[in-house]
Amino acid sequence: MPSPTEKRRTFRNLHQSGCFVIPNPWDVGSARYLQHLGFKALATTSLGYAFSAGYADNAVPRDVMLAHIAELTRACDLPLNADFEGGYADDPDGVAESVTLCVATGVAGLSIEDSTGDKANPLYPFNLALARIKAARAAIDAIGATTGFDNILPGLAVRIKATLVQASPNHESEINAVVDEQALELAPRRADLEKEAATIYAKTFTQDELKAIADFYNSPVGKKLLSDGPIATREVMKAAEIWAVGIDRDLRSESAKKLNPILGTPQGEGGEAQPQQ
Repeated sequence: MPSPTEKRRTFRNLHQSGCFVIPNPWDVGSARYLQHLGFKALATTSLGYAFSAGYADNAVPRDVMLAHIAELTRACDLPLNADFEGGYADDPDGVAESVTLCVATGVAGLSIEDSTGDKANPLYPFNLALARIKAARAAIDAIGATTGFDNILPGLAVRIKATLVQASPNHESEINAVVDEQALELAPRRADLEKEAATIYAKTFTQDELKAIADFYNSPVGKKLLSDGPIATREVMKAAEIWAVGIDRDLRSESAKKLNPILGTPQGEGGEAQPQQ
């Protein structure tokens, strides 16, 4: 099964390539059937799910809706867009919190409605509606903190296969097939990592700080840091290791020079004290 990052990339490419039809499953069975029919992406239906689960429209609790969305993301290989009603909040910070939880389910996209549910004022004022969408966008950008971990599961699978094949070389094909199958079964658990990251970020940063972080990483310098930062970090770590080796050598040597007269120990190569026989 594709990872959430891969599904999101596919969903973005679909939007950039032109128009496409996106049907609305209301449960696992309908999602898998629609995938079987050849659709390229799916979208949840808040009304359809509400009625199928015995709720009135706009009456599904947030945690129930999140569980439903997570179930559909795990049920099929296609990108899933979430009909997330009004974001389960009026204020931008509340919308951002809800969107963060929704992104953690593994969805490829989501929609936030402008309707208030108030017949006297059916739509949010323009500036508030805009602030709500900006807060949602900032929350989505911030959750990208786990993108760098995309290769963990594939890397683990490669190492496990190598270990098993080394022990049983005559069963390489069976080992590869089984480990790859199990890796695909475990792929949906990537959403667990995104949920943990979302919780950590929400506890650590305010919404304004998350927006500032997202704005930075969307800037040219921020994008360069994301792409080239790991390379620079690896080079710095190598330099630190070399530096540590030199410091260790010189610390041992210089300390031995000072301590030899006191301890009465003979010197070996590099000035290090040799143990007395």
